[in-house]
Amino acid sequence: MNRKYRPLAAATLVAAAAITIFAARNDFGLGRNMEITVNMMRELALNYVDEVDPDKLMEGAAAGMVSDLDPYTEYIPEKGMQDFEILTTGKYGGIGALIRQKEDYVRIAQPYQGSPADLAGLKIGDKILAIDGKDAKGFTTEQVSSRLKGEPGSKVRVEVEHLDGSKQTALIRRERIAIPGVPYAGWVADGIGYIRHSDFTEGCYEEMRAAVERLRKEGELKGLILDYRSNGGGIMQEAVKILGMFVPKGTEVVSTKGRSEDSKQVFRTNTEPVLPDLPLVVLVNGSSASAAEIVAGALQDLDRAVLIGQRSFGKGLVQSTKPLGYNTMLKLTTAKYYIPSGRCIQAIDYSHSQEGDIRTVPDSLISEFSTRAGRKVYDGGGIMPDIRTEPEYISRFAMTLYAMGFIEDFGDEYTRRNPGQDIDIRTFSISDQDYADFAEFMKDKKVPYESDTRRALKALKKAADEDLFADLKEKFEKVEAELKDDTQTNLETYREQVIGTINNDIVMRHGYQAGVIEHSLPEDTEVLRAIDILNNPQEYNRITSEQDTARK
Repeated sequence: MNRKYRPLAAATLVAAAAITIFAARNDFGLGRNMEITVNMMRELALNYVDEVDPDKLMEGAAAGMVSDLDPYTEYIPEKGMQDFEILTTGKYGGIGALIRQKEDYVRIAQPYQGSPADLAGLKIGDKILAIDGKDAKGFTTEQVSSRLKGEPGSKVRVEVEHLDGSKQTALIRRERIAIPGVPYAGWVADGIGYIRHSDFTEGCYEEMRAAVERLRKEGELKGLILDYRSNGGGIMQEAVKILGMFVPKGTEVVSTKGRSEDSKQVFRTNTEPVLPDLPLVVLVNGSSASAAEIVAGALQDLDRAVLIGQRSFGKGLVQSTKPLGYNTMLKLTTAKYYIPSGRCIQAIDYSHSQEGDIRTVPDSLISEFSTRAGRKVYDGGGIMPDIRTEPEYISRFAMTLYAMGFIEDFGDEYTRRNPGQDIDIRTFSISDQDYADFAEFMKDKKVPYESDTRRALKALKKAADEDLFADLKEKFEKVEAELKDDTQTNLETYREQVIGTINNDIVMRHGYQAGVIEHSLPEDTEVLRAIDILNNPQEYNRITSEQDTARK
């Protein structure tokens, strides 16, 4: 027998014995199917005409087993454990820089502030020429990333070419890089603080607590804005600890309930609050999910904050991890969570997904609940804000320019032309001449973009039957001929949004991610609305004591 498959055969015998015992003591159908799976993997591994990889067989089988369940239940193989750790802890061993591909080289896209890469002098736009003496020309971002990451304390030699053409070789000591969960905290008005919280990774409570304490030391806090827009959530326990800063000790803030007794738990705050009475506004949008919804929903149910924005995502499912051996893991949904009013905010019902019937909660099944003050709130998917606002979207054209690297490429050119420039983070904007330079820069670039008008026209032409199209053909052709959809026209049509995207890239080079956030605040309509509410105690009190939330 091929030595490669001896462990598989041995494991199969052990598994078969275990399955026999399991089937005798528990569900026969489950035991039977487990045995079939093991037998099938053994036969494929040993007798298929070509050699197969047992690891790939396992990954394929695991993917098939969870394919009809919810999208949060997944098998994590050994090679995926590092990414899973980064996702849950926000930490990894490396030099602390984002990278991007441009032509034959990988470049520095963003060094984290205070990281080894930053302290070594690496800048946005630096071309990575070599790593540990090995020529990096032709390397992919994955190849560069794997060489830059490593055990904290180890060293890596990186040779780069700066935007001004000079070269640098830096011996960088890798560290445990912690991606900040709270990338910015500051002031948006007299006495009104603002904290951006981007994810619920391990330790984010300590970051939030430190941000609050810093603001309290800097001045008198009269109100606080917590920004959970586009926060996809993470560790539920971190949400419970964060809520403990704002509500009395011992307050129930979330409970969970699943099939097993272990899944039925009630979570209460266990610390004395540091800001028990401070007026709060929480910002949410359609990408605020999971633990972010626990914080926002609990503060709403306890009448402890005013929520502003759009209905949140609606992820009311709890995941747990189960080790499977050999450094692999199963992440599976074990329960639903319920916020203090008793409502579950899960938007999609996956219980019938095996029949292909994934459903949202129908209006007829939406239930009414009450906040602590008696205000009406509803389940049925997501947290509905107290004050609803329309989302502000960046144009697809501006996003396309950014995704294709044209914004960053122009940012490199701008930096070369303006060496040593000092800017005001809050007020910076490129000039009209700078934008004219960008339009010139884009003249020979191909942008795969179609306007909404052209897309609608194509859909209309496709939908029209032959007889109708014959009657309308001349009109369609006339509209299409008059439709201007070239890059230069779009640069004028979406001028303000493209300028904003360029400004963010340049501000990033001077103020890191925190600078980009600070730059956006003066014109953020939802932040401005939050400031108005916090400056109006009567309206704040009316909302948190009297106003029901809208059902839709």
